[in-house]
Amino acid sequence: MLRFIYLVGCLMSMSHGWSSLKMTTALPKPPLPRIIQGGMGIRISNWKLAREVSRRGELGVISGTAMDTILVRSLQSGDGDMLGALRHFPDQDMVKRVLDQYYIPGGKHANKPFKNLPMWTLIPSQVLLEVTVLANFAEVWLAKHNDDGTPTGGLVGINLLTKVQLPTLPSLYGAMLADVDYVIMGAGIPMAIPGFLDRLAQGEACSMSLDVEGKLPVGMAATFTFSPEEFWANAGKPALCTPLLRPSFLPIVSSVVLAQSMLKRATGAGPTRGIQGFVIELPTAGGHNAPPRGSMQLNDRGEPVYGPKDQVNLQQFQQATQGLPFWLAGSCAGKFHQVLAMGGQGIQVGTAFALANESGMTDHVRQATLQHLMNDDSMKVFTDPQASPTGFPFKVLQIPETLSETTVYEQRPRVCNLGYLRTPFVTKEGSINFRCAAEPVDAYIKKGGTLKATEGRKCLCNALCADAGYPQVLPGGTNEPGLVTMGDDVTFCRRFVKQDEGKLGYSANDVMDYLLKEFETGARDSACL
Repeated sequence: MLRFIYLVGCLMSMSHGWSSLKMTTALPKPPLPRIIQGGMGIRISNWKLAREVSRRGELGVISGTAMDTILVRSLQSGDGDMLGALRHFPDQDMVKRVLDQYYIPGGKHANKPFKNLPMWTLIPSQVLLEVTVLANFAEVWLAKHNDDGTPTGGLVGINLLTKVQLPTLPSLYGAMLADVDYVIMGAGIPMAIPGFLDRLAQGEACSMSLDVEGKLPVGMAATFTFSPEEFWANAGKPALCTPLLRPSFLPIVSSVVLAQSMLKRATGAGPTRGIQGFVIELPTAGGHNAPPRGSMQLNDRGEPVYGPKDQVNLQQFQQATQGLPFWLAGSCAGKFHQVLAMGGQGIQVGTAFALANESGMTDHVRQATLQHLMNDDSMKVFTDPQASPTGFPFKVLQIPETLSETTVYEQRPRVCNLGYLRTPFVTKEGSINFRCAAEPVDAYIKKGGTLKATEGRKCLCNALCADAGYPQVLPGGTNEPGLVTMGDDVTFCRRFVKQDEGKLGYSANDVMDYLLKEFETGARDSACL
């Protein structure tokens, strides 16, 4: 299978210091992608979407966010695709353990709740680690293979959120077992990830220092450790701990300063610290946005105001980042010309793919969104400064029957049963506990949180699982409501929408046809400058 260790594009003369790593092998380098399909979670960027994009010679990306939950819920729904992928995992005893606990042939009854995994802690169970490794393996494997099990030969990446700390290392390891080509991470500063990729590729233990609220007692550390050797030993298969190929790493940044900081302080090998390029994300992108630089100011709609400090000079960026390739993200689907002219490798596109037929969005949510898109000329995306428990601004599309409606938000009982966005904090006793601003208010305040911090916070974990077709059943028999996130340029998608047998939709290939034509035009025009 065509893979590579280190990505530089046209900078062939640069030495990246990989000779010291045992897994170094001279492999042919595939061409750099021009288009990166955005990694939208939870499972909107699923394997079907990533596979379609990679088949066209570009970088298809799966979302690794909450894949452990997605796996056990898909198994409880009778999903045959995940079963097929798991047959290729190197430890079938591990697969059997998970299937025995979670698989329901034919799927559970719609009115019965899903059986949840235990929430993550500093010392997770072997079961939780195994589910997480299996889940990310399966999703990447499916994206990299045709229906008959043959490799597509395409490039596949995984996108993870830096803010979701505890599942990161086993998620990366599971993806690497399936030969993932790229790792892309934002929603925070993934400074330690390049070094972790180096170590995981060698089967070496990794210790992640967690971002913790409060002051730790002297001599106490808040770390999460994952050891491939220990993982396989606990599974009873120590011989399976072998070196893996290291994927390329692309951090998502929003400023020249952050990119420079990563090139100085990231933990990976080589002069670029294990970084093979950057995705520059503008505040018009969907999902989480970086907060505005400077003090938070809101416009008359209650949205954060982004100013000149939040703009990125691409020529300055190129000079400051050692000429590494970069892709621009955020309302960039029609901006190939500008990006190429300023030295960029290409663009990352999310929103246009989020509504494609192959994405993981449920048909009900997709149809509601497309109907809204085609019939409401005033439709806008709201950059909500409060919705996400992370404290980052979060793009919300105003869609009926979702948490964007005040009545739906207020009627939903506040529960925290997935916990991916919980924050570790230091208790009065000096121990580590976890809290989320979207959990029940009383529980949050008992843990030392403030009432103000809970206002307007929405349970993204459950809402985004609902969008992907895995809503938890609430007490009383109702399903968790969803919450749709899109980039500011969602109306751009109108050009692709067609009606077929009364349903609206379009394919990922419709988007790819448009983007590749834009690239050809942009490349031709840029060559003439």
